[in-house]
Amino acid sequence: PGLVHDTSSTGATVFVEPQQVVEINNQIKVLEGREENEIERILAELSSRVSMYKGAIEQDYDALTTLDFIFARAKLSFDMNACAPVLVEDGSRCKLLRARHPLLDKDKAVPIDIAIGYDYDTLVITGPNTGGKTVSLKTLGLLSLMAASGLHIPANEQSEIGLFEHVYADIGDEQSIEQSLSTFSAHMKTIVSIMDCCGQGDLVLFDELGAGTDPVEGAALAVAVIGYARQMGACVAATTHYAELKTFALTTDGVENASCEFDVKSLQPTYRLLTGIPGKSNAFAIAARLGLQPTIIERAKEQVSTEDARFEDVLAELERERRRVEQMKEEAQRMRSAAQSERDKMRAERDAAEDRVDKMMESARGQADNILKNARMTAETVFDELETLKKKAQKKNADQNLAAAKAALRGVITQTENEQRRGIQKRVVEADEIRSVQKGDRVRLLNVGGVIATVLAPADRDGSVQVQAGPMKMTVKENELRLVEEKKNAPKPKPQPRRDAPRRELNIRSAESEVDVRGMSAEEALFEVDNFLSRAIMAGLPSVTVIHGKGTGVLRTAVQQHLRKNKRVKSVRSGVYGEGEQGVTIVELR
Repeated sequence: PGLVHDTSSTGATVFVEPQQVVEINNQIKVLEGREENEIERILAELSSRVSMYKGAIEQDYDALTTLDFIFARAKLSFDMNACAPVLVEDGSRCKLLRARHPLLDKDKAVPIDIAIGYDYDTLVITGPNTGGKTVSLKTLGLLSLMAASGLHIPANEQSEIGLFEHVYADIGDEQSIEQSLSTFSAHMKTIVSIMDCCGQGDLVLFDELGAGTDPVEGAALAVAVIGYARQMGACVAATTHYAELKTFALTTDGVENASCEFDVKSLQPTYRLLTGIPGKSNAFAIAARLGLQPTIIERAKEQVSTEDARFEDVLAELERERRRVEQMKEEAQRMRSAAQSERDKMRAERDAAEDRVDKMMESARGQADNILKNARMTAETVFDELETLKKKAQKKNADQNLAAAKAALRGVITQTENEQRRGIQKRVVEADEIRSVQKGDRVRLLNVGGVIATVLAPADRDGSVQVQAGPMKMTVKENELRLVEEKKNAPKPKPQPRRDAPRRELNIRSAESEVDVRGMSAEEALFEVDNFLSRAIMAGLPSVTVIHGKGTGVLRTAVQQHLRKNKRVKSVRSGVYGEGEQGVTIVELR
């Protein structure tokens, strides 16, 4: 027993489902229905449990999608070798440096520099076919939209992008047989919709504006469309082959020419965008490279009007001149870099030599001070011996010994002076390095420890220059100065005289404002400083300078600690740049 489902075409075969199988299939159907009901029950129960956490799940979902978008942008930026541009508040301008179309191979694409909205609001791009005009147009629009979407752009990090309100584009041929649209009609349909919407802060891109119709009418229409878009406040970038638009850009303020470079020698485009220069279409050259017969090209050249041919010749001459100027600029830049490098090298060598000379001078001064100190000690010894001789010897013998001692003393002093003259020589500047100093110049005194001074008067006939270093004025030879190539520091205010001591005016002029204790021992220096302070306070000086030199810093520390303990001293500080720095101590008196 069973159910007949079908028979064959001959009737010899019958397709039968046995009765036992029918029962089993019915049970399977019932169980499948129960399974579906159980699944729906479980899902409903799980959904009811999850619904209690609906808010948290929605927040997590938003956070996950935001993070996913951030990581996707980062991965895209890494793949394109992109960076974040500088966003400007004024959205009606854009400057892209070394920009690349994101769909081009980053290792092969030629980067371009393109800007709009700064000195001009309209850019007319001309040049040969397959030269990169449309790619430049798309790069400008696409990178602007990428920045507005929060994406990094494949360009230099110093690129600036303003967020345009809208970006409109008429790129590509949308002709349609079905809609009865020709090339020109398709372009016009898009341009009409753009003209109805564009306004302040928008960017409008036109590819082959005015093409597909009579060249004269198409050029006039293109000029009118660009003028209207500019009148509405939009920035416009358009590509064209029309010479009329090149002339329009040359003669209209706010409209700039740009061209895609073409190498006439190799008959290959370089894909570089040159702003400020109109380009040639180079149709004849490209046709010849593609294999068109020379006779056809010659006939075509004969059909070009004299005025158009002259205009193209001017553009060709302008291009050659641009190349020549660019080569000269590169050569000048290379020579300038080499000269700057050589100049820096010479300055470094000069500074190192001056440092060595300063150290040698400091060492020579120390040796001279030691020699003088030894001479002083020798003189004291001789004097002591003279006193002894006077007491113990007879007068005649004493006179002879006295004469011998004096001769010995004179010999020591003479030897000391000779050694000092040989050990210390004045430093001078070579003749070819001398430049006449002017009043107010900052100079370095080569023979006064490299102190910085200000020129009070230019050199006289004898080559002497009057300078001032701190409160001290002096006259030195011009070849003992080196001009300091630094900005002038603001002049220090002159100390006001005390109103309660008008009679000290004369003492201020005659009293010394600095003391030099270099080469002395700590005890000698402190004794000399105390005597100097007494004279300065009696003269009414508001501040004085103690010159102790840099050296190891032991003498400077001893002098400053001693001064801080003096009740007549108001403040103590080391010198700053131009005062002698760590080699001097400035003391302000009460």
